[in-house]
This record gives sequence, C-alpha cells and structure tokens, in this order.
Amino acid sequence: MPLYSGIDLHANNSVVVVLNEQDQVISQRRLANHLPEILESLAPYQADMIGVVVESTYNWYWLVDGLMAAGYRVHLANPAAMQQYSGLKYTNDHSDARWLAHLLRLGVLPEGYIYPQAERAVRDLLRKRAHLVRQHTAQVLSVQNLMVRNTGVRFGTKRIDEFTPSELASLLPNAEQVLAVTSSLAVLHCLRQQIKTLEKAVQQRLKHTPAYAQLQTVDGIGTILAQTIVLETGDMGRFPTVGNYASYCRCVGSTKISNGKRKGQGNVKKGIHLTRDTFMTSRT
Repeated sequence: MPLYSGIDLHANNSVVVVLNEQDQVISQRRLANHLPEILESLAPYQADMIGVVVESTYNWYWLVDGLMAAGYRVHLANPAAMQQYSGLKYTNDHSDARWLAHLLRLGVLPEGYIYPQAERAVRDLLRKRAHLVRQHTAQVLSVQNLMVRNTGVRFGTKRIDEFTPSELASLLPNAEQVLAVTSSLAVLHCLRQQIKTLEKAVQQRLKHTPAYAQLQTVDGIGTILAQTIVLETGDMGRFPTVGNYASYCRCVGSTKISNGKRKGQGNVKKGIHLTRDTFMTSRT
C-alpha cells in the first residue's frame, strides 16, 4: 500500500506522520531532531513510501540531506504557497504534518527547490561574506556619524582607514570619543581580513561555468556580483519563464490593487534579495 510521510520540523524536535491512500494515520510520533531516530521511525514503511515532505524552515539541510542519503524521495514544501482550510478551529504540529502528507498524496504540494548539497556550502560561504560586509558598512557609518557630530566633517571610508591615534586625538574633544572610534577601526580591520579570506576560499571552490563567464561580460558585474548571482540562482532550468526568475529576484512588484486603490501586498520576502552592500569588495 502506498504511504506518504509529512515531517513538521522545529528547532529541537520534529513530528513525523505517515498516511496511507485513505488519509488514515499509520504512524504519528514526536521525535528529537536526531537523524538516526527519525530514520528508525520511518524504516518499517520505507518499502512502500512514495515520498517524504519536509517544510522549508531555516534548519532543513541536515534532515533533507539525511533522508535523501537514506534513499527516500524527499519533497521540500514551500510554506509561502501553502494554506490550510481557513475554517479549521484547531491545528497543532500533528495536524500540520498530516497536512503536508495529505498534499503530497493529492499531488498538489507546492514545492521548493532543494539546492544541491555540494554547491550549497560555497553559496553559504558567500552569504557569510555578505553578512560581514553589512557589518563593515555598519561600523563605517558609526564612525562617520560620530565624527560628523563632533567635527562637522563627514569623512569617507578611505579617509577613515587612514586615521591614526594622534590624528583622532587632535580631531575629537575627549579621550572617550577617540576610544570609541579606535575600537570601531579595530573591528573594521578584522572584518576586512575575514572578508578577504572568504573571497579567496570562494575563488578556489567556485566552478567556472559558461553562465559565470557570460555574467562578467555585462557592464557593472564584477567578480563578487557574478559569483553571487550564479550561486543564488542555482540551476536556471528550474525557472519556467523569465518572469518566474524576475519574481525570484524580487524585481516584480507585489502590490495588490482593486478599483484603483491599494489593498495590500503579496509575499514581499519570497526570493533572493541582493543589496548594494552584497557586492562591495573588501577594499571599499
């Protein structure tokens, strides 16, 4: 008998449900987020298992990778596209897991993309670099604000890098302000070193694909931007049309209008969001 499994994944536990073709619950358990324990609970049903659904939460990597390695056909559910019947008065983790399996059984499960594990690590490395660049920008802005408040002059990033303790002492009225700036300068130095380290690692691990080479022929797209676009996009074939890809890149407006009036927005957080800071090199 065909079976379907839904897993409602949380930070420290998961509810694992197995349904049959009649939507009858064959198994229903709350388990710790321990892969061997979850695999053990599914093992008696693996021969008849059509598929296992895991909701796309922030911590799905280990579970999806482990299930796939164990031979299960895994589906990553897209929570932004799923909606339960609004008339339900009571839901819980068990009903959520059953709903995932139910949608799979009906063949109407909205699925997310399971990014290949081998390429995922390099993509996450670039994401960490972007995170450090944003922190670098925050530190620069902090120094600029402090300096302009006390001197009336707004210094550029390059000029801030050239500050010496003696120069700061002559520019700022007291030692506490000098200490505040020098502490930020120390953090900036550390961030720049780590950003360079990550960039070097990405360069060594990134495969030079035709798409990467084509991107660099576009004016304004340098090494970091090309790497980011390639890694965040993944397999271009997963986008049926140009419009789907434009929406994924958040280039499509999500405003809802009725009778000429704005009635709200759609899912503005769906897809990747690439900011200007993401593409800044470690020398800016």
